[in-house]
Amino acid sequence: MLLFSRSIQAASVLLGCAALSLPAQNAVHSAPMIERYGKPYVMVTINGKGPYRFVIDTGTGADAFVSPELADELHLPTAAEAVLSDPSGQGGQRTPIVLLTSLELAGVEFNGVKAIRHTVTGEAGSCQGLLGFTLFRDYLLTLDFPNRQVLLAKGALTPDGEKTVLPFRMPEGVPIISLRVNRQSVEAQLDSGGGGLTLPEKLAAHQKWEVAPVVFATGRTLTTVFAIKAAKLAADVKVGMYTFTHPVVEIHPAFPLVNFGSPPMQSFAITFDQKSLLVRLGADHDHFTLTAPPSPTRLTNQPKAVTAPTDLVPLG
Repeated sequence: MLLFSRSIQAASVLLGCAALSLPAQNAVHSAPMIERYGKPYVMVTINGKGPYRFVIDTGTGADAFVSPELADELHLPTAAEAVLSDPSGQGGQRTPIVLLTSLELAGVEFNGVKAIRHTVTGEAGSCQGLLGFTLFRDYLLTLDFPNRQVLLAKGALTPDGEKTVLPFRMPEGVPIISLRVNRQSVEAQLDSGGGGLTLPEKLAAHQKWEVAPVVFATGRTLTTVFAIKAAKLAADVKVGMYTFTHPVVEIHPAFPLVNFGSPPMQSFAITFDQKSLLVRLGADHDHFTLTAPPSPTRLTNQPKAVTAPTDLVPLG
C-alpha cells in the first residue's frame, strides 16, 4: 500500500516465525527479502540498470509503481494513463503509466511491464518503486518472512481441505480470502503492504473487547483525513488451521473489508498461486500472538486498466 501521511505512537509486534518450503519444482528462483516494519523489500534491476529498492505489495492490484525520480532517471516512456481514487470513493488523481522494457527480480526477467508513475513511500527509508500482485501472475510467489526470502517458481498448489491452502478471489487484482473473526466468516485482503490486522468499522461495532478501542493514529487518503483506532479483541481470529488469540487490531474507517497486513503475515511463508487461485500459509505452530502494529494500515492503489479509463479507479 502507498503511504500518504501518518501520525503514530510507538508500538511493537511480537510474532512467532516459521518457514515452509515450496514443493519440488524444476527451478526455484530466490532473492533476499529485507524486512522493515513488516514490509518485504527487494532489489530489482530495470532495463539492465540498478539495483533499485522496491517493496512487494500484494495489496496493490497493478504490476508495478515507479517513483517519478526513477522514471526520469531511466527516461521511461509514457504508455497510457490511470486514475487513482481511494476507499472513500471521493476525488481522484490522474497519473501516467510508463513502460519498463525489462524488470528483473531473483534472476527472473519480466518484459514489457507497465508501471504507474507515482511517489512510493517506504518506512525504512528511500523506496524507488513497488511490485504489485499481478506482476507475479505466471509464477508461484512465496514471501518467506521467517527466512527473509522471496521465491519464484513454476507449478501449482494442491488443496488440503482449507487447512493451510485456502482459495482466494482477486477482484481489482488483489487477493481476498475468507477468515473468521469471533467465529464469523468475513472476507479479508492479504496485503503485504498493510500495517496490521484491520477491521472495518461496521464489523468492529459488533465485537467485544478485552481492551476497548482508542485512537492511536491518523491517516490521510487522496481526499480525506481520518482517525485510526486500536483495540484488543475478546475473541480469536482464525485463518485456515491457524489462530491469532485475542489479537490487537486496528479499526479503520476507510476499508470495506478486513485487511490482513504485513504484521500477521510475518508468522508465515506465504505462497500465492494466481492461476489456481490458491494461497498456502506455512508455519511451525498454529497459535500466534499479535500486538499493536509498528505503523498504521496503508491505503492500496488498485488501477484497473493500463489504458486511459473513463471512471475513477478505487483503492482497496
